[in-house]
Amino acid sequence: MSSPEIRWAGPRALLLELDSLDAVLSLHSRLRDNPAAGQVDVLAAARTVLVVFDSRASARAARGPLARLGSMPAGAAAVQDKPVHIEVVYDGEDLAEVGELTGMGPEGVVAAHTGQLWTAAFGGFAPGFAYLVGETDALNVPRRGTPRTAVPAGSVALAGNFSAVYPRRSPGGWQLIGHTATRMWDLQREQPALVRPGTTVQYVAVRELIQLSRTETDQADGTQADAAGTETPASGPALEVLSPGPQALIQDLGRPGLGDLGVSPAGAADTASARQANRLVGNLPTDAVIENVMGGLSVQARGELTVALSGAGTAADIRNEGGSSRPAPMYSPFSLHDGESLHLGVPEAGLRTYLAVRGGIDVPPVLGSRSTDLMSGIGPAPLAAGTVLPIGAVDSARAVGHAEPPALPEDLSPGADGKPVVLRITTGPRHDWFTPRSLEALTGQAWTVTAESNRIGVRLGTGPSTPGADAGTPLERAREGELPSEGVVAGSLQVPPSGLPVLFLADHPVTGGYPVIGAVIPEDLPAAAQLPPGATVRFVEVDPETLQPPAPLPSTRKKQ
Repeated sequence: MSSPEIRWAGPRALLLELDSLDAVLSLHSRLRDNPAAGQVDVLAAARTVLVVFDSRASARAARGPLARLGSMPAGAAAVQDKPVHIEVVYDGEDLAEVGELTGMGPEGVVAAHTGQLWTAAFGGFAPGFAYLVGETDALNVPRRGTPRTAVPAGSVALAGNFSAVYPRRSPGGWQLIGHTATRMWDLQREQPALVRPGTTVQYVAVRELIQLSRTETDQADGTQADAAGTETPASGPALEVLSPGPQALIQDLGRPGLGDLGVSPAGAADTASARQANRLVGNLPTDAVIENVMGGLSVQARGELTVALSGAGTAADIRNEGGSSRPAPMYSPFSLHDGESLHLGVPEAGLRTYLAVRGGIDVPPVLGSRSTDLMSGIGPAPLAAGTVLPIGAVDSARAVGHAEPPALPEDLSPGADGKPVVLRITTGPRHDWFTPRSLEALTGQAWTVTAESNRIGVRLGTGPSTPGADAGTPLERAREGELPSEGVVAGSLQVPPSGLPVLFLADHPVTGGYPVIGAVIPEDLPAAAQLPPGATVRFVEVDPETLQPPAPLPSTRKKQ
């Protein structure tokens, strides 16, 4: 077996490209059972395995061992005693069309779908969504020309050589051939995902299904319900939300390591500022905080609280029940007395402000984290007026901090002076999909942050940020065709057909089908998370191993 091609996917992740799906499943199984030193996550895809590490030193050290491991013959996959049975009513909107595409007719499609075992190759797209590959290629059909804006939960579908069940209502372009009531994702189970990589599935045709009500579906799905608190008074210290502003979410450092389930790490978009806010009040770095976008957040103390603000600087004030007020400092701990309220203005620079409370926001964790994941719908719901957030017990052994400068260096802070924010990137893993001119344009021109940006990603445009400036150039591909879905990391610069990059942030999908031309290094992602619409960005290339500018290529010119 040939050695896998190993590509950097940012300075802390390696993308291994293998010869076959069997080789992918074999390597993924080995790394899942025996993780490499410093391994944080491993994600299988159609022809690649993405391995994420805790540091670039760990990633650098793993290159040799991974090359040797990937060169080993694919081992026999572990065989389950019994496959997972999924009962299906074959009444899909596209069943007749799939019958025509395959030449089998509707009855032949059902016979082929139920007459073979399917194996989960990899996850992605959404929690519980698994790409299943069959024993034959008989049902290899293309995606729909126009994706549906909403596919019902439980839809059974085909695309390419894969079959899948949509675990929740979502957009999708697969061919729908039936529906099932089987729970693909249920947080009430010990293993929320019914099907994981390596699981075998047997589809069973039935005439009718036992349907659950919408309420039962929402409860079993376990996604954003009322985990962010309730209107029931808390028994201890608490924080009541008077107004969430444009958006206020509970965040911690996220839930890494669940990529196989289709769950992104999530967590605070600006981890440096979230850590600082916790440090100022004497919390652990992993404690939950409030992430507020564009100000407008107002909260009221129930009990004596110690709080701190970090991230995007804003004018904030504290008001008491008597009507008087005083200013609230940034980057310094302060008291919020019982009955007092804290009000945040619009940030002077940046986008996201973090509020930490000594003891931490003590809402129930979901999959080991209290963070809100807007992509998958997991975790606490976005905060709303009237939400009461309980505060955890204070660790008296941890001291309250002192005033600090902002967590972001001045040259990485999005200011009002119009100067571009410079972000360091590593190229690849799919830079070879683009023309030399586009590779030059990536770092040779300024990019503008558009209003469509969110926690999933910063969407970039080429339009000038100031009147009279020249527009930039969209990125052009050097290669046609589709890229099979593969794992992506936070910071990835994914380029859709428009040629305008999307910089993935905390809630990014775990897999993507567009080529990634480069990746912002983790050290600069907090700055990327603070980019407001209209801000300009420039990228500068660095070496993934050293984070220094790459060495120039040796000259091929002859001496005169």
